[in-house]
Amino acid sequence: MAQEAEVEVSPTGWVARQAELYESSGGTKGTTQLGVPCLLMDYVGRRSGVVRRTVLMYGRDGEDYLIVASNGGSDRPPLWYLNLRADPEVHLRVGTERFPAVAAPLPAEEKARVWPGLVELFPRYAQYQAGTERDIPVVRLTRRCRGRTA
Repeated sequence: MAQEAEVEVSPTGWVARQAELYESSGGTKGTTQLGVPCLLMDYVGRRSGVVRRTVLMYGRDGEDYLIVASNGGSDRPPLWYLNLRADPEVHLRVGTERFPAVAAPLPAEEKARVWPGLVELFPRYAQYQAGTERDIPVVRLTRRCRGRTA
């Protein structure tokens, strides 16, 4: 994936500010949103080929990270989700650690298993799901290498 200078941060104001704080602090600040842990995810735009960065709340399932493609309960999925479907290779910053990972949407039975824990972590997910006909996907992010990288 591209070097830091080539990453385009989300145009959404609060996301851009939090991503900048998270990155500029080396992963020691900006690591939560509304009390929920957050990670930075770099991914490739499916049409542009541009490396983009967003901030996402996450849960855990063993060693893996779980992110929810809620888009605030919108009837449309977030653009990052569409990009992950096209290219599942991502780079994450979780706290002070940075590493490559692969993204995979969970099948229905796996989502059913982890969904209650994600709702416990961030109760608005239940409201978001209730407010849309779209099945809100949960994405598993699995580390590509178990070693620590910078």
